[in-house]
Amino acid sequence: MDYCAKKGISIERHFLLYVFVSVSSESRGQITVTQPGAVSSAVGATVSIKCTTSQNVYDSKRLAWYQQVDGNSPKRLIHSATTRDSGIPDRFTGSGSNSDFTLTISGVQAEDAAVYYCQSEHYPNSQWVFTQ
Repeated sequence: MDYCAKKGISIERHFLLYVFVSVSSESRGQITVTQPGAVSSAVGATVSIKCTTSQNVYDSKRLAWYQQVDGNSPKRLIHSATTRDSGIPDRFTGSGSNSDFTLTISGVQAEDAAVYYCQSEHYPNSQWVFTQ
């Protein structure tokens, strides 16, 4: 955003982070997982990515979040819906239960631009649904 102050001109640029979620809905049998198509955020802002399952996940918390940067292998950020993996910055937070989950990135950094996946486990057949 550009703005002019009374005592001189100051330019503040907002760089956008684009979080691409390239598949909005994935179905495996009777279970569907839905995420938004794409999310954008200014650097330093907070962004939330939703994941909704058509059936409750096993034990209400069996959901993980993954980040894939530049075609590299996905890296797990969050497991059990809310628990950060070792070495994951605390700006990444998982929340939710049953069928509605959110990954929140607070103080977004440019390096957070990636594809984000949610992965859910459903009982009794322990079916995993891994959707981006």
